[in-house]
Amino acid sequence: MKKFVLILITLFVLGLTVNSQDYRTSLGLRAGFPYGVTVKHFLNQSNAVEGILASSWGGFVITGLYENEHWTGQYPGLNWFWGFGAHIGFWDNNRYIDDINVRSVLGADFILGLEYTFDEIPLNLSLDIMPSVNLIGYTGWGGINGGLSIRYVF
Repeated sequence: MKKFVLILITLFVLGLTVNSQDYRTSLGLRAGFPYGVTVKHFLNQSNAVEGILASSWGGFVITGLYENEHWTGQYPGLNWFWGFGAHIGFWDNNRYIDDINVRSVLGADFILGLEYTFDEIPLNLSLDIMPSVNLIGYTGWGGINGGLSIRYVF
């Protein structure tokens, strides 16, 4: 029964008519780490900027990314992307950091992911990994973060 449901879902998703990057801007929610609100805006067919306002470590983190989008070539609407950017974070207290005087951080981010844009409905799904390094404040490796973004397409 599980195989039947999986095959049915796969056929449904592959059967949808999709286009790649027929939108300029999308806004939605990001689940994962960090989780929050995300907005993505295309500068042209293959270059975009993304902003993420996320809750993290008992505070918040603002991330700005430049992304380069590439069509997979096989499935319309399915693209992969890479990019880089920076983050700045603030918090009141952090149980994971011993130095309680460190209340902010500035760092660099890299992103690699897949994005799928539906043609029938104004919806965009994005799955990514985002390694980061902190350069100021709590310095060092920031970890390999990742998330699933669900965005409304304008």
